[in-house]
Amino acid sequence: MKRRDVIKGLTMLPLAGGIVGSAQAAINAEGTGMIGMLGGENSAAGPMKFGPEVYRSLGVEPVINCRGTFTIIGASTLVPEAKEAMYNAQSNYVQLDELAMGVGKRLAELSGAEWGVVSCGCAGGMKITTMAAVTGGNPEKLVRVPDLTGFEKDEVIIPRRSRNTYDHAIRNVGVKIITVDTQEELEAAMNPRTAMIYMMPSTKPGDTGPLSVHAISKAAKLKGIPVLVDAAAEALTLNPNVHLADGATVVAYSGGKAIRGPQSAGLLLGDKKLLMAAWQSSAPHHGAGRDNKVGKEEQIGMLAAVEAWTKRNHAQEELTWTGYLETISKRVSAISGVTTSIRQPTGLDNRTPTLTISWDPAKFNASGQEMATYLSTTKPRIALSAGGGRRGTPASENLTSISVAAFMMQPGDDKIVADRIFDALNMKRPATPEMKAPSADLKGRWDVTVEYFNEVSKHTFSIEEQDSNWLKGSHKSAFTTNELDGTIDGNAVIFRSASRMLADNVPFTFSGTVNGDTMSGNIHHGEYLTSKFTAKKVIQPSSRQRINVPVGPPLSS
Repeated sequence: MKRRDVIKGLTMLPLAGGIVGSAQAAINAEGTGMIGMLGGENSAAGPMKFGPEVYRSLGVEPVINCRGTFTIIGASTLVPEAKEAMYNAQSNYVQLDELAMGVGKRLAELSGAEWGVVSCGCAGGMKITTMAAVTGGNPEKLVRVPDLTGFEKDEVIIPRRSRNTYDHAIRNVGVKIITVDTQEELEAAMNPRTAMIYMMPSTKPGDTGPLSVHAISKAAKLKGIPVLVDAAAEALTLNPNVHLADGATVVAYSGGKAIRGPQSAGLLLGDKKLLMAAWQSSAPHHGAGRDNKVGKEEQIGMLAAVEAWTKRNHAQEELTWTGYLETISKRVSAISGVTTSIRQPTGLDNRTPTLTISWDPAKFNASGQEMATYLSTTKPRIALSAGGGRRGTPASENLTSISVAAFMMQPGDDKIVADRIFDALNMKRPATPEMKAPSADLKGRWDVTVEYFNEVSKHTFSIEEQDSNWLKGSHKSAFTTNELDGTIDGNAVIFRSASRMLADNVPFTFSGTVNGDTMSGNIHHGEYLTSKFTAKKVIQPSSRQRINVPVGPPLSS
């Protein structure tokens, strides 16, 4: 899964990886279950306990991570070396510039790059690298960011396939984004105002074709333009780093993913001059990067994780992960109608063996999305991905499935997960009941009021089709007009739309009840939490009048 593909999951439930299922939608329609875990607000928290129950003492139920290094569920766990190094680092004071120089030199020795910088996450690293590219290390420019008035360089080129929600880190600097579709367009777009080119890694290792790291870097080098590669979720490559070897100027990693350093840290490797300017752009130095603080503990922990990376037996780790999946596969394969397959990783991005568990949703009365939702909202909680068909879809056309990614699992998780999935698949579930007759004709225009945490916004539904229980139309939000589809089951309504932009997607899942010409309920926004809505149908007055066609020019204005 490439980093840009992660965006697709952001429109889904944070843990389940699937659209809100019917049971969860019913909970939401009643106004509960919108924030927190296990179907509602966090349970009452008491005094914090120090130890294994630290999360539960705050009313927060931990999660078994069978999905991947998603920030929203804690990404990865620290390698022991990083944990020990951070504990020791917190016991003393140190001058942070001196520490950065020592860490940078050691990272260069370990990686084969000219220099290294520990950033505030991968996104923070992207931001300070962009700042370095537009300021050149000039502090008079630095303190003016994001007002780039008078700057010689204020443009960043991004291939369209690399546009994603993470490039906010680039946009936050105030640069003008130039999006290109081809290698020819990219080369034509390069000019004296181009500060940098940002891109995702090539889709295939060793790719030298158009818009590959190799092709872009070769063209950019002729113009003296730096290339930043976002390798956030990739396995680290050293001596040489594959992207630097392909000609990239800087490569950015997330510290808390495959490397298993501090989640709040990132890693930048590459050109020393550009990275010195990037360090100057970040905290503790004042300017627009002051909010990207990296403490002494994160710097030492990140370096320790890279040191550990050079000594880890990566082949044995993958065998261990495969063993976890084999345990789960053996357990659930005993269920008639369930099939499993294990896919071994081939690239660097999110490198993990993955188990896919498939079944006919009609036979089990459960889709993969519903199964994933159930497993993520009941104890012990399991985060995994879902895919495939829905109940009632013939098996010959489409099976449904859940997927288990192994690389963030802990010893012993495999047996817990195997039993949980086995029991969940063996549960007796009633067939999906037929939807009740609609309680209202919803066709027409509805004026919608959305209540966010601290703002009220006016939207519009235009419901153009109602085929019994099925609805289609459009949803006009504050900034975009989007396709709307949904259902009415008796007086219960569910609508879905999304405000889609080039690099962003804000989902809207409306669930509530209709009463005559009014509706009300809740909205689930995926990663953006929740809001509430009310809607009133616009009753258009009847105005049947004959229409006169004007004759000749008007005699007055």
